[in-house]
Amino acid sequence: MNLKKVVAEKATEYIKDGMTIGLGTGSTAYWATLKIGQLVKEGLSIKGVPTSKQTEELAEELGIPLVDINSVDKIDITIDGADEVDTKKTLIKGGGGALLREKLIASITEYYIIVVDHSKKVDFLGKFALPVEVTQFGHQVTEKQLKQFGCIPSLREQDGSVFITDNGNYIYDCQFGPVISEAKRLAVKINDLPGVVENGLFVDMADLVLYSNVEGLVKSIT
Repeated sequence: MNLKKVVAEKATEYIKDGMTIGLGTGSTAYWATLKIGQLVKEGLSIKGVPTSKQTEELAEELGIPLVDINSVDKIDITIDGADEVDTKKTLIKGGGGALLREKLIASITEYYIIVVDHSKKVDFLGKFALPVEVTQFGHQVTEKQLKQFGCIPSLREQDGSVFITDNGNYIYDCQFGPVISEAKRLAVKINDLPGVVENGLFVDMADLVLYSNVEGLVKSIT
C-alpha cells in the first residue's frame, strides 16, 4: 500500500469547483497533483498555483490550468507535504528545496492542508535539519552567523555541485540537535540575518494535517 498516495488523495476531497489551488512539492504532494490532474480531466474546473518549477512541469503535463501567483489575491486550498510535523502543526519544510515559494503560497492560502505519512509525525521538531535559503553573495558570512544560533550548517549539494534553488539561491541545512525549542522565535531570529531569504520553519500556518498510519488509515491533526 502506498501510504503517501492514500493520504494525498484524501486531501483532494476538500477541493471544490471554481477554486484556486496551491500545488505542493515533494513525494507526497506529487500524488495530490496527479489526482487533481485526473479530476480536471473528469471535468473539475480549478486553477493551480505551483510551488516549484518541478510541480509546474508536472501540472502542465497533466493539463491542470495554471495561473501566476501575482494574478491572484488569495488561494483557496493548498495541499503540500512536510519533512516534520509536530503535535501543534508546526512544520519543517524545504527538503525538496522549494521552501520560499511554498511559504509565499501558504501565506495567502485560506485553508492550508499538509499531507504526510506517519514517519513525518513527531513529538518535537529537530531531528530533520532545518533548511535555510540564503543569497549566494556572502553566503559564508551567513553560515557563520547561523552558527551563532547553536546549529551546524551544511551547504546543500546535489550531484556533486552546490544545490541552487528555483530562485537562484543556496540552502544551508542546519542541524539544531534532537529538539528545536521556541520555533516561532527561532524563525524570526534566522530571518533577521541579512543574507537569509527564508527558513523552513512554518509556524501557525497549517490548518489541517492529514497523515496515514501504518495500516493506511488517514488521521488528522486539526
